[in-house]
Amino acid sequence: MAVEEPDAPHGLRLTIKDYPFANDGLVLWDILKEWISDYVNHYYPNASLVESDEELQAWWTEIRTVGHGDKKDEPWWPVLKTPEDLIHIVTTIAWVTSCHHASVNVGQYTYAGYFPSRPTIARRNMPTEEATEKEWELFMKKPEVLLLMCFPSQIQATTVMAILDVLSNHSPDEEYLGENAEAALSMKGMQTRI
Repeated sequence: MAVEEPDAPHGLRLTIKDYPFANDGLVLWDILKEWISDYVNHYYPNASLVESDEELQAWWTEIRTVGHGDKKDEPWWPVLKTPEDLIHIVTTIAWVTSCHHASVNVGQYTYAGYFPSRPTIARRNMPTEEATEKEWELFMKKPEVLLLMCFPSQIQATTVMAILDVLSNHSPDEEYLGENAEAALSMKGMQTRI
């Protein structure tokens, strides 16, 4: 969907120019990356600090080997040796769990809450599959009758609508990135707290 191009905005040239998700997403990615870069560069001003931080390395190992044990041996996992590596990893995690998640989750009810748009179950095959002569004749005369027979029951549809409503709404105690700014502690301040 994009080609690396250092002179382009965000360092990428989109292969589809009119792609609002990507256009807006790249702006948000850059904002997240800048915020995370400032934080990481404050606490890890050089590569040796990242590589020698045992807790940080254990966190990254656990994500790869426990959290994604089925993918632990894949060659595509990024290494965690430099502040740039940490910035990329944390930006990716923050992006997936905030911007990307919201973009695919919040709008679900608008489309799928009306179950004919996205029925979650079919109670029978469409008449074009294994139809009897009688079913085919009914389908040709009144296709809506057999279509309605395929749809989920009212209780099935209502259950899915309720779940999608919950998934699409914001939690009343939701916190937004950067909403409540906290003062950063210096390394000396962190040591006194420990």
